[in-house]
Amino acid sequence: MFLDLVDTVECEKGAILMVFCRYSNRRYLSPVADSSFDVVSKVDRMELDNALNQASREVTTRFDFKDTGVKIEIAGEKILVEAETEERAKAALEVLKEKLVKRNVSLKHLDIADPQQSGKIFKIFATIKEGINQDNAKKVTKLLKEEGPKSIKTQIQGDAVRVTSKSKDDLQDAIALIKSAKLDFAVQFTNYR
Repeated sequence: MFLDLVDTVECEKGAILMVFCRYSNRRYLSPVADSSFDVVSKVDRMELDNALNQASREVTTRFDFKDTGVKIEIAGEKILVEAETEERAKAALEVLKEKLVKRNVSLKHLDIADPQQSGKIFKIFATIKEGINQDNAKKVTKLLKEEGPKSIKTQIQGDAVRVTSKSKDDLQDAIALIKSAKLDFAVQFTNYR
């Protein structure tokens, strides 16, 4: 804390009394900045890769998957699960889902298609969904405006929603409200300031 000397006054016994003024210089005065956080929907790629590797390793070593031609691999934004029978392909997908849940990757990030037969092989494609589209961003802003604290402001920024307020408690209430809402996409909270 910086104090500025404003004046000196001589007291009756010869002592000098110095008068200080706190924050007398404008550079020490700063307006209270708004606190904020971003609502995003992103997949942790490291955890996704770890879950895929664990699932792939498990299906190659489990007895019930022996000689069924099961493969789990990723290509860009798609995960491919292959097997010789539809039942084994679905079972391998369940193994993958278990590993994703254990690695804290939400299953809402996956858009899983129905099994398709390609020759003698059944394939299941799962597309990885990231980002909050405009419709979902509007759902979040509408939810916060209707049920959230009145002091918060929302702003859609591309594939994220910025939530600002002067009160950090209101932001925490907004986070709790979003977490408790039944949204059809996964959300994370970043840039909490």
